[in-house]
Amino acid sequence: MGSKVIYLHKLGRMPYLAAWELQKRIAMQVMNNIRCGREPGHRLLLVEHDPVYTTGLRKDDYTPEVEAELRQTGADFYRTNRGGLITFHGPGQLTAYPILHLKSFSPGIKWYVCALERTVIRTLRVLGITAQTSPHTGVWVGDNKICALGLQGRHVTTHGLGLNCNTDLQWFDHIVPCGIPDKGVTSVTRELGREVTIQEVEPHFLEAFSEIFNCKVVMSQPDFDEAKGIPSHHV
Repeated sequence: MGSKVIYLHKLGRMPYLAAWELQKRIAMQVMNNIRCGREPGHRLLLVEHDPVYTTGLRKDDYTPEVEAELRQTGADFYRTNRGGLITFHGPGQLTAYPILHLKSFSPGIKWYVCALERTVIRTLRVLGITAQTSPHTGVWVGDNKICALGLQGRHVTTHGLGLNCNTDLQWFDHIVPCGIPDKGVTSVTRELGREVTIQEVEPHFLEAFSEIFNCKVVMSQPDFDEAKGIPSHHV
């Protein structure tokens, strides 16, 4: 399978809801490209969110009272259509949303999950951290999760992953991350014993992503970043 082109959009700091609405618009465009016989125009969005707790499809445990308590921490709270349970996104976390026509890469979601996990493991290895997968989704350093995954879409993917770089891990004290008790969370900064920013991690992540997905990552056109809208990549 030949190398694909994926358009990269660095969105900077952005509220969760704005990024989610953007994902939906782009996913619709990718699907329309496929239906019209055009190249998909795969995208990779990189963003750093304002503090937010999000739940996945299994949301029964999160009552309005729990939501109110979490909002009192100063974070937003949203119920989403991704897989998985509750997690946190916020400053110091590299959040990546690949919006891909999945069949252009592989026929199944299992391959996609494994590819994202391998991308993060390779990124961390370059930084000097030995990480691994576990029976639980995500990437782990021992019993501590360093990167959470929450995905949606069997045709065009949305949602993605959150890799803790220099995240304030106290935000996770208010929840059971991903619904997994007796496990902890960690960050690149904690593991290396020095401050490691998103900006330091990002180029290693992009290199690993391009290798694992056998793709060429191309920066988006400026009009996208100025308007935060949908670029016209009808290749």
